[in-house]
Amino acid sequence: MAKAFAFQVAEQIHIKQLRQGFAAAPEVATNAELLYILQDKKFLHVFDYGVVAFYGFDEVEMSDHIAFIKKHAEAALEQPLSDFIEVEINDRLAKPRVQDDVVMIPGLSLDYIRIITLNLAQSVALDFYEELALQLLKANKAYVDELEENGRLKISKRNLLRFIGRCRNVKNSIVDNLYILDEPLITWEDPDLSRLNNRLKESFDIYNRFRDMDYKLRIIEENLTLFTDLIHHRESSRLEWIIIILILVEVVNLLLEKLL
Repeated sequence: MAKAFAFQVAEQIHIKQLRQGFAAAPEVATNAELLYILQDKKFLHVFDYGVVAFYGFDEVEMSDHIAFIKKHAEAALEQPLSDFIEVEINDRLAKPRVQDDVVMIPGLSLDYIRIITLNLAQSVALDFYEELALQLLKANKAYVDELEENGRLKISKRNLLRFIGRCRNVKNSIVDNLYILDEPLITWEDPDLSRLNNRLKESFDIYNRFRDMDYKLRIIEENLTLFTDLIHHRESSRLEWIIIILILVEVVNLLLEKLL
């Protein structure tokens, strides 16, 4: 019995830079991920959406690798999010299974570990984006509550636009990384790997969590549209009053000229 761990260490990891700076050659290398086998039975899996997964490493080794990887990362997190899953190797099994939050595999193979660490990484990435979405939703609720209590938004146009920009950046980041939920190519031709991948997604509740996060983001999007309309209305009203005041000033000037 061993554990696989995954850590969200940054918002993005530069895969190409990391590969050039890493001494070992990867077993799997794409624009989105790198998978290394170190010291025979230790697996290091790095994803461009900021997650690092380990199998067979102790805490000190994982900490050292994370420190190195952060040098090739963007927007590193001070306190990485993490998750783990138990992995049992049982050579009496004919096929891999997932039971009671334990992954049971018939042997220690690259493909099995890759599917396990991939799903574990997706789960941690969803935790990260769920937390970001929740923070934005709370901020949105504060503005909606203010609108309900006062009938208007007191926030300045600049601060509102900054908040809208923050929401857009988070959503864009999520959209850019939506591919993390795609089925890996190695599952297309191997029914056992496909079954393992599906069972792990069920175990981590990947799809339901993504739908819940997507729902939160749609609520935020609707509120942002409302806030933008309100700020435009406020600006239009202000311009209308300025025009009215200017017309009144002009009328007063004309009357004064006639009287004098």
